[in-house]
Amino acid sequence: MNKWIMAVGAAGLFVAGAALALPPASPIIKNGSCPSGYSTSGNYCKPGSNARYAVPKNGSCPSGYSTSGNYCLASSDNSKTAIPKVGSCPSGCSTSGNYCLCK
Repeated sequence: MNKWIMAVGAAGLFVAGAALALPPASPIIKNGSCPSGYSTSGNYCKPGSNARYAVPKNGSCPSGYSTSGNYCLASSDNSKTAIPKVGSCPSGCSTSGNYCLCK
């Protein structure tokens, strides 16, 4: 039970940290062509130096994001962090289609 509490606590820290600023672009699983600013590296898309934060596309892209193949790219550094919506969005986040937007 203590391990479960620690995992939930760590997840809460991740959400809280992600809510403070848009995460940097990081490698994402390749699904078709890589999004703009990313290049293929095996089964992943690796961000270039000017790549923006990207999430896999699930329906329409959330507010503040644009479509790039099978991905949604943050339109600017001021975009809110998009995370896939599962149930209700975390406290402090809002719904935008199939995503939660957190700042």
